[in-house]
Amino acid sequence: MPSLAEAKGWGLFNLAALPAWMESGLALLVLDLVIYLQHRLFHSIPVLWRLHRMHHADLHLDVTTGARFHPGEILLSLAIKFAVIVPLGASPLAVLLFEIALNASSMFNHSNVRISQAVERLLRLLVVTPDMHRVHHSILQRETDSNFGFNLPWWDRMFGTYRAQPEAGHAAMTIGLEQFRDPAELRLDRMLVQPLREGGTSAPGARTGCL
Repeated sequence: MPSLAEAKGWGLFNLAALPAWMESGLALLVLDLVIYLQHRLFHSIPVLWRLHRMHHADLHLDVTTGARFHPGEILLSLAIKFAVIVPLGASPLAVLLFEIALNASSMFNHSNVRISQAVERLLRLLVVTPDMHRVHHSILQRETDSNFGFNLPWWDRMFGTYRAQPEAGHAAMTIGLEQFRDPAELRLDRMLVQPLREGGTSAPGARTGCL
């Protein structure tokens, strides 16, 4: 799709005479904002939350959590990104770089890697760190409705969804969802049919006005 848009001259960037490096940088910034907004949307609309909650059902965060998304959510995310990429006119290279960054950051910020507090405080000014994103996986709704960013931490600060630390501290914080505490819920078959099952049908943000 990005190649077709480029060949046809579709999109904003194909109408502007910007340097390639600037186009790529702007495309990465816009797409990252779209992913932030998409993430909030999946927390706010009940039918979308049913797909997304598979990601939050993990009881222990590690690098595998970064790839634990329902196929339905992945397809919807692709559709949303294409709906932005075409009118934006983002180049295939910019889209490729964004996807690499998005997937790498998802693995990183869901990992259980230990980073010294001094380094972490500086690092989270530039990227979403594991400690920052771990708050988002708290069992507490008010913490789940925070820190939606994947790559860049700026959107959460800009839109008021940033939370520096969990209330109980990272050591005592409970990960996951209250209605899916049985480890059997982490079986592949149970996760794939989770959107069709009852239990926590309301999205967190739908109860708090997240958007």
